[in-house]
Amino acid sequence: MKRQNHRPRAGSGLAAFTLVEMLIIIAIISILMTLGAIGLGGLGGKGVTSGVATAEALFDEARTTATGRNLRACVLVAKELDNNPSDDLRRILVATEEVDANGVPKAGPDDDPVWILSSRGTLLPDHVYFSETLSKRNHSGGSGTIPEVTGSKVKGAGGSSLSGTSVYRGTYFVYEFNAEGICATPGASFVIGNGSRRTNESAEDAPPRVNKSGKRDFGGFVVWRNGRTSVFRSPDQISENLPETGSTF
Repeated sequence: MKRQNHRPRAGSGLAAFTLVEMLIIIAIISILMTLGAIGLGGLGGKGVTSGVATAEALFDEARTTATGRNLRACVLVAKELDNNPSDDLRRILVATEEVDANGVPKAGPDDDPVWILSSRGTLLPDHVYFSETLSKRNHSGGSGTIPEVTGSKVKGAGGSSLSGTSVYRGTYFVYEFNAEGICATPGASFVIGNGSRRTNESAEDAPPRVNKSGKRDFGGFVVWRNGRTSVFRSPDQISENLPETGSTF
């Protein structure tokens, strides 16, 4: 008797998902969606982390510029810009002291120099601001304010005076390094945080406030005497009394 071979129908060997398998798949999808939401909620933290890394690079640039050119250099943090309030507490620049035609500093070693901007610098990420209240001249002691420099002591690249309409004209916080790369304010801290403010007004009139999602979302570092920096590993290293939601910083 001749044997007949029957091919199985296409797809007849595929088993359908059981109810248990479907429930497992749904659970996995729910977990992935939750993780995605957490990731989106943590974007502010990533902004602070990115801002700290950017600022550290500028501090290193200022220190190496000072030693490389054998003159004073500094990091300038915009406190209040006359014509560009949206950049208040966000614009960071590197500058060097003014020199004469022979490259000799015009100011004496004990005098405050005129600072010449060496680059356009950078802006901190959106919704990330420098904290005037948490940044201290003596961080370990929790005291002192970061020194400031006014617009008359800051000039544009090439030594040109900043015009009345310049976006860089204003008042700055200054972290200074001498020609050996030594920090003039050893132990000073640089602190930034996630928040929001009215950018059409000056930071003096409309300081940043802590967002609900940004509570304890602060970062920064200490600048040591040799110009090196140490990043804060926890918000508690910045302050035991960080601003609450809605508070200014």
